[in-house]
Amino acid sequence: MVTAARRVLLEGADVQRALTRIAHELLEANKGPDDLVLLGIPTRGVPLAQRLAARIAEVEGAHVPVGSLDVTMYRDDLRRNPTRGLLPTELPAGGVDDKVVVLVDDVLYSGRTVRAALDALSDLGRPRAVRLAVLVDRGHRELPIRADHVGKNLPTSSAERVSVLLAERDGRDAVEISTPAPAAGGER
Repeated sequence: MVTAARRVLLEGADVQRALTRIAHELLEANKGPDDLVLLGIPTRGVPLAQRLAARIAEVEGAHVPVGSLDVTMYRDDLRRNPTRGLLPTELPAGGVDDKVVVLVDDVLYSGRTVRAALDALSDLGRPRAVRLAVLVDRGHRELPIRADHVGKNLPTSSAERVSVLLAERDGRDAVEISTPAPAAGGER
């Protein structure tokens, strides 16, 4: 049986520091909280967006609207990958028109999820600007997409798997990387 080696790259306190830094970067880039809307991409992008809004409220004393943006039906790989159940898209009461929308996700990898999010967002309104905040950028882009705000850059091989664990879904905060075990017989 081949098992993967798993390493913890970020502990709970590291995740919290990364989110605090991203919150400050968002405020600095936007020159305050006015007209910011955070849209989390399910599943783990939603609690990350909520945490960012809470950090902004702590720093600025201002409420930043948070919503969720399900991108399932906008993905370009629906034929190859089994679909998951649709999750709700919930826009804040003020919508996204003429707002600075920050898409929030856990891991940026190929860029395809972000491309799907941009397509979904264009069906919902016309933001003044769209930014991307991710907890982890692991590289390997297939599309010309980059994050504006990154908690941690983690150079990885395409064979490795990055897992973000959040207390809201997994009972604890961590970022782990799994490396497949070498094949039997000494092959590499």
